[in-house]
Amino acid sequence: MSSEKVRGLCSAAAADVRLEKQLQAWRNDPSWTDHPPEIKVTVPQGSLCNLNLRFEAGLPPDAVYNIIIDPENKRVFKNIKEVISRKVLLDEGSRQVVEVEQAAIWKFLWWSGILSVHVFVDQNRRNHTVKFKQGRRGFMKKFEGCWKIEPLFVDKEACLPLDPNTLEEYDSCTAGRGRVGSAITLDQLIEPAILPPQPIAWYVRGITTKTTEMLVNDLIAETARLRGMASNVDNKHYTEENCDSSNNLLTEDSSDIKERWRQRRKSGRHGNSFRSARQEV
Repeated sequence: MSSEKVRGLCSAAAADVRLEKQLQAWRNDPSWTDHPPEIKVTVPQGSLCNLNLRFEAGLPPDAVYNIIIDPENKRVFKNIKEVISRKVLLDEGSRQVVEVEQAAIWKFLWWSGILSVHVFVDQNRRNHTVKFKQGRRGFMKKFEGCWKIEPLFVDKEACLPLDPNTLEEYDSCTAGRGRVGSAITLDQLIEPAILPPQPIAWYVRGITTKTTEMLVNDLIAETARLRGMASNVDNKHYTEENCDSSNNLLTEDSSDIKERWRQRRKSGRHGNSFRSARQEV
């Protein structure tokens, strides 16, 4: 085993420990509000479009990274119809280069179809980046981009008047209890083999934008599912206990269904049952 791979395996093990610690903070407080991604579309000379998407997720970078690189992430991303082939070309522990061919579904307005995509993926846990570049040419002359996941200090206000810039500083000023989320960007450049005339280019650009937006929304939904396991599981436990003890926060005598549901959601925010995202993805 090469020294590079040994270092990579050690780095991966350290990442597992770090992730578990960060997930514990989300078990203690799973509250979070998701927002739709910010999308910027530009048209470089000679290209169909350049997409830049930015959004935030209520899970640590390692958990989000695990979702993106998971060989079985077809269950998450609905636009992946089939993984035709997948081959690991390089494995250095924390970094892998993978050759992937997929059948992807696209939808735009009333139309839909299937497109074959062949890419080389360079995934690096050290800096939480996933770079992809087209292999065999087909309809696309150039299809490349990069996912980048950076830590988001959710409970940064607890550090005031300090302004932490690193995880170490953040852990220190929150006594290790601060939640770490993710600030995610996706940059993607698309250039067809033959650049279509403007009316058709607009149509293809719309397909590309909509398909990418679907992919990002699926990722946001998966982070919400993993995060919501805490409140859902603990809410059931909380309700059963309090029905037995006639707790005044939730009673069988309440006639207002909406109020009872609001109370259930409120009580669920204090849940602490959350399985590791790494086991789920």
